[in-house]
Amino acid sequence: MEFIDKMKAQARQNIKTIILPEVEDIRILQATDKILKEGFAKIMLLGNREELLKRAKDNNIDIKNAQFYDINESENARYYIEELYKLRKDKGMTLEEAEELIKTNSRYLATMMVKLGDADGYVSGASHSTSDTFKPVLKIIKGAGDIKTISSFFVMDCPDKNFGEDGIFIFSDSGMNENPTAEALADIARASGNSFRELINKEPRVAMLSYSTKGSAKSELTDKVVQATKLVNEKNPELLCDGEMQLDAAIVPEVAAMKAPSSPVAGKANVLIFPDLNSGNIAYKLVQRLGHAKAYGPLCQGLARPVNDLSRGCSVDDIVGVVAITCVQAINI
Repeated sequence: MEFIDKMKAQARQNIKTIILPEVEDIRILQATDKILKEGFAKIMLLGNREELLKRAKDNNIDIKNAQFYDINESENARYYIEELYKLRKDKGMTLEEAEELIKTNSRYLATMMVKLGDADGYVSGASHSTSDTFKPVLKIIKGAGDIKTISSFFVMDCPDKNFGEDGIFIFSDSGMNENPTAEALADIARASGNSFRELINKEPRVAMLSYSTKGSAKSELTDKVVQATKLVNEKNPELLCDGEMQLDAAIVPEVAAMKAPSSPVAGKANVLIFPDLNSGNIAYKLVQRLGHAKAYGPLCQGLARPVNDLSRGCSVDDIVGVVAITCVQAINI
């Protein structure tokens, strides 16, 4: 069974409600049609029901079984406005500013609905940037547990099944933190291990990547990775995590035998932690485009409620897949 089919199967065991706020994008309506037909989630669309149904019908799309919420016609609109104001007034937000955000920015409305338990998660990014998706989330939804750094990851489903976990990897952080400190990098590694376990249901083996393997080079860059690895091992000793190591030492057994023979992770890593956003973002795009891997993300980890991003170049199937993953994250919270 393909990875994304496994996500859908898990989602069907405990149906969750996911908001898709970008109703102006036809791909969102097409994805809604497909998700409802496949029956693994309930979908809430933020917009006028009659207008959306007409637009869908004009494009041979069936969304009649979706849920609809129109902030301009709802009797409880004031509720979301006042709750946002309460959350942000200490940061200087006025009631008027809260009303403007809730009525004009669907991502703020979606975030508040998830925050207050009126939906289980939301997915955005088909027609907005990553910052547009996550800006309200980082202000409103708290982090989970003792992991302070909110980060992103991609699930990479590679056609070569000899690497990772039958071809599956988590790449992190590939979409959010530009230049994490050693402490933040440790948080990213710990969160990524949790994400791998909850989505893949296998033991994570976390490689802290660098241009150096076990002291073959030394600089401020390698020192950060070494320190982050120590922090992970101190805070989560049960998590298999090792570094610093080069990519080939992390995933190729023959190279690992030469460069890091005593490592519990080298040669069989399935979670790859990149030292900065440059390397993480470049790596996932290389593997996706040249290695023909399926890339799901950027997904968010470390939040108390699941919110995930889409690439603006996403396909309908990409949207469907990310919604399925969001459902599984909601089940595991």
